Amino acid sequence: MRHSTAHVMAAAVCRLYDDVQLDIGPATENGFYYDFDLPHRLTPEDFPRIEEEMNRIISEKIPFERLEFTRAEAEAKLREMGQTFKLERLAEIPEGETITFYRCGEFMDLCRGPHLEHTGQIKSFTLLSVAGSYFHGLETNPMLQRLYATGFLHPKELRQYLAQLEEAKKRDHRKLGRELDLFSMHEEVGAGLIHWHPRGARVRSIIEDFWRQEHYRAGYELLYTPHIGQANLWETSGHLGFYNESMYAPMDIDGKEYYLKPMNCPFHIQIYKTHKRSYRELPIKWAELGTVYRYEKAGVLHGLLRVRGFTQDDAHIYCTPEQMEAEFKKIMKFAITIWKAFGFSNITAYLATRPEKAVGEVERWEQATNALRDALESEGVPYEVDPGGGAFYGPKIDLKVKDAIGREWQVSTFQFDFNLPDRFDMTYIGEDGQAHRPYMIHRALLGSIERFFGILVEHYAGAFPLWLAPEQARVLPLTEKQMAYAETVAEALRAAGFRVTVDQRQEKVGAKIRQAQLDKIPYMLVLGPREEEQGQAALRSRTAGDLGAFGLPDIIERLSREVDSKGLDAENN
Repeated sequence: MRHSTAHVMAAAVCRLYDDVQLDIGPATENGFYYDFDLPHRLTPEDFPRIEEEMNRIISEKIPFERLEFTRAEAEAKLREMGQTFKLERLAEIPEGETITFYRCGEFMDLCRGPHLEHTGQIKSFTLLSVAGSYFHGLETNPMLQRLYATGFLHPKELRQYLAQLEEAKKRDHRKLGRELDLFSMHEEVGAGLIHWHPRGARVRSIIEDFWRQEHYRAGYELLYTPHIGQANLWETSGHLGFYNESMYAPMDIDGKEYYLKPMNCPFHIQIYKTHKRSYRELPIKWAELGTVYRYEKAGVLHGLLRVRGFTQDDAHIYCTPEQMEAEFKKIMKFAITIWKAFGFSNITAYLATRPEKAVGEVERWEQATNALRDALESEGVPYEVDPGGGAFYGPKIDLKVKDAIGREWQVSTFQFDFNLPDRFDMTYIGEDGQAHRPYMIHRALLGSIERFFGILVEHYAGAFPLWLAPEQARVLPLTEKQMAYAETVAEALRAAGFRVTVDQRQEKVGAKIRQAQLDKIPYMLVLGPREEEQGQAALRSRTAGDLGAFGLPDIIERLSREVDSKGLDAENN
């Protein structure tokens, strides 16, 4: 239905404007788009006119007709239509594949389909936005206009989706990052490079400390590796051959080429190879919060979610074939525990299996794929299979979580690798005294810390739970007379391990409460003459309002219980 609506949108644009060049108009997860080249610059002011024309086409109940062409006929037809972008798309269709057009009234398009029977079956839609998009995504190609829209089978679903979009705008991590003083980016420094402000850095520090603590508990050891490496390292790993477009230009150091690292894997392998390994040492589980650098085109950079320099919570597990299945179950259990601790309980998975072109024996692929499947089923994680969707070097699992407003985010990846152990000639001495290849598992749990932080900001709308909040409590003295007592209260809370500030402004307490609410502070401690006299504080919650007056020991106990109850299962390893 969405793909058919994309054709109706293109037909409407062609009816309304002259000299329209068409590119592609696919359906997406939550809607569809179409890429156009036309003299008129589309703006949101054009949307009502286009939607009106679309509704006219829908009301006409025009059939979608499938037409088969030979390659020569298709080329001739597109030349007759003057559609140069479509001619390039035609050239990309493999020889022997059936070439089809779909006609909808006077509108005809090179398209695989499928489509609805007629336009009258389209139910509800709306245009959303327009943006620039390079043909084929290459900056050297012409810039097209990409018109985004969405459509649903029922108007109620459309209303719900539009409400979700409005809520998403309020939760946009870029907007909240400015309002809450969490992070910034600067043109003078470069696009896609993040500056962490004290409040954002505080949350990041909490995340990373928790990450380290839980990894040690789960039997991992932590590594630190360099930010650059010689060209021969990346040649051995294959990155210069397969990943060169995402790597930054080399730098000359002492007559040798060095590259900023796009991944941590080769460095971990170098540590593995510092001495002979015995089967008795395996499994080896190493993790690193390693900063990497990857070139992303300017058009795809997006706040914290798509950057050029980021810290990856990377881990590699080296094990024997016999240990593989058990290790993967531990990984899965560990991942679910961590995600639940951060407030994400709706978790699904995608199991990607062996593609046509793959390295490694089929038997090893089957063994690894079965281990992934068993790990998912043992933890009761719902999953879909992506046949042939694995990388050429091993099968993988992608975990996706849903946030507070129902959006799905791809987060964790667990990937077998039959390639790098061979490339780097990794071995261990088995029980038989012979050298064997270890199984290698890549494991990115949170993924990029920057991207994870952006997701976390949007999930909580900036109102972090107590254990993550950069400022957990704010002390609000009624007058200057309570200032000394306010400092005493703050010091007591700090001594108990809480992050606390005192609002020293000469403002009424109502204004101080409003500011604390805007700053999304979990708790406020209001201090007047009575509270000072009785050694108490009037406790106020960000969400529940006034809670009453309590002594400091009771407040500390209450906050401590809340911090401890974030949902982390101690039995995670």
